[in-house]
Amino acid sequence: MGKCLVIGSTVCDVMMYIDKLPQTQQDIHLHKQKISVGGCAYNVVSILHHLNVDYTFISPVGTGMYGDFILKELQRTGIQTTIRQPFDNGCCYCVVEADGERTFMSYHGAEYTFNPEWLEALSLDEYDYIYICGLEVEDVDGEKLVSVLSKCKGQIVFCPGPRGKNISPQLLKKIYDNHPIIHLNDTEIIELTQEKDYSKALRCLYRQTQTSIVMTKGKHGAVYFDGQAEHHVKGVPAQVVDTIGAGDSHVGAMIASLAKGNSLEKSIAFANIVASHIVATHGVCLSEQVIDTLKHTLEHVSCDNNYMLEK
Repeated sequence: MGKCLVIGSTVCDVMMYIDKLPQTQQDIHLHKQKISVGGCAYNVVSILHHLNVDYTFISPVGTGMYGDFILKELQRTGIQTTIRQPFDNGCCYCVVEADGERTFMSYHGAEYTFNPEWLEALSLDEYDYIYICGLEVEDVDGEKLVSVLSKCKGQIVFCPGPRGKNISPQLLKKIYDNHPIIHLNDTEIIELTQEKDYSKALRCLYRQTQTSIVMTKGKHGAVYFDGQAEHHVKGVPAQVVDTIGAGDSHVGAMIASLAKGNSLEKSIAFANIVASHIVATHGVCLSEQVIDTLKHTLEHVSCDNNYMLEK
């Protein structure tokens, strides 16, 4: 089994459920509020953790009420990161509308910092997959984070995210020069490449990375482009509660399956199953029953060459 390195944020998510986004000066009531642990890197590592994939988690945790909450939740889940910062953790306000779509308002703190010294005790050659997110690259220590990628021999998986277009072209080029698998959704790829359709956008990114591009399409599944053709992997029907963490969990599941030795196509098919459970859940905390089902599914993926593709 492959070993994974996940670098990025663990965040306190304050989730507010409403009918639709309010207008200026409007006064509305929430249907429900929930506070949960989240963050792109945490959502990825949570999937790896529950699926028993070997990983190292580099995620700084700060102080204050949000930092205290995160430390408590990490202890409860058994997910470990040894990085501590002596200033406040931020948080993310997640506004969820009736159709499950979400809008984020983030206050960044200690969780979005990075120091190359945190990796000095690690043997980077040991890691088969290395995950990074565009939010960390865009932030204050993004250049430091990108600089360590050239020291990694494993496959980098890069998720530009919804703000990928705000990353400087120079930093994006440095990332692309490391031939990462890029994972993003159909809206993000158009905004990142400024192309008019998905086919042109997929080819645009592939020319820069020379590695497969994975584009998710919600209930319609996903597409990956390998430089020769676009391959469609069907989605899994789900009753959408909210879409918080769906993309992060999708890439986490894809990495988990790849680390088990499965093909990219089968790994995306498995990730579609995981994402279908995430969107049917408030936040990203899956039940033990669902986790056990996903473990069983992943084991069959690894043992049966045709298991996923026939379903």
